[in-house]
Amino acid sequence: MNKLSAKKKLIGMILFPAFLTSAATVSAGESDHSHGGDVAQPEGYASEHHEGAVWRSTYDLGNHCWRTGYWNEEEHKNIEGCDGYEKVAEAEPEPEPAPAPVPAPETKSFDADAFFDFDSAQLKPEGRAELDDLANALQTVSYEAVVVVGHTDRIGSPAYNQRLSERRADAVKSYLMSKGIDGSRIYASGKGEENPVTGSACNGKSGQALKACLAPDRRVDIEVSGVR
Repeated sequence: MNKLSAKKKLIGMILFPAFLTSAATVSAGESDHSHGGDVAQPEGYASEHHEGAVWRSTYDLGNHCWRTGYWNEEEHKNIEGCDGYEKVAEAEPEPEPAPAPVPAPETKSFDADAFFDFDSAQLKPEGRAELDDLANALQTVSYEAVVVVGHTDRIGSPAYNQRLSERRADAVKSYLMSKGIDGSRIYASGKGEENPVTGSACNGKSGQALKACLAPDRRVDIEVSGVR
């Protein structure tokens, strides 16, 4: 092969790939216009495919994103890790509201001597007046239960005192029901002489002195729970 032929062959090897590259570029451009006439929006960063991974320099060169001629800071600052990107901090979730505190039960002790005559389960006028006030108050609030507990002193047998305390608690429940209080929410029971409050303060007394000293043990406790 002479020198002229070798030179032509070398030129052909250089120009033929360039021709193929130009043809592919033109073909791709024509393809963009051949589908409805819409051209993809130019991207600010170079990527292999539209919306694909952004090309970056190597780590030793800073791992920077490759900008195109269409890049501007305002429109292309939402690419994570690229120029101008600012990660928006996620808002802290709202704390759960604290649960409403459970209302503590309200307990009121009534002097049984004001409610009943000695050794009786019949309500006195003074006792009915006290219960009228309680019934009126209950009708103005929301509540869960009314617990009525009768107590006696230690005079008499334990069995008799147990029955007396129960009859007194039942008398209070019946009266409250007659004033419109829901009987299904009233729980009546008797404790007899089991829970005295006088302790040993009345030891050594007898007769009327003992009866007067033990008066605090003769009582009716009324507890209202769940008041709102």
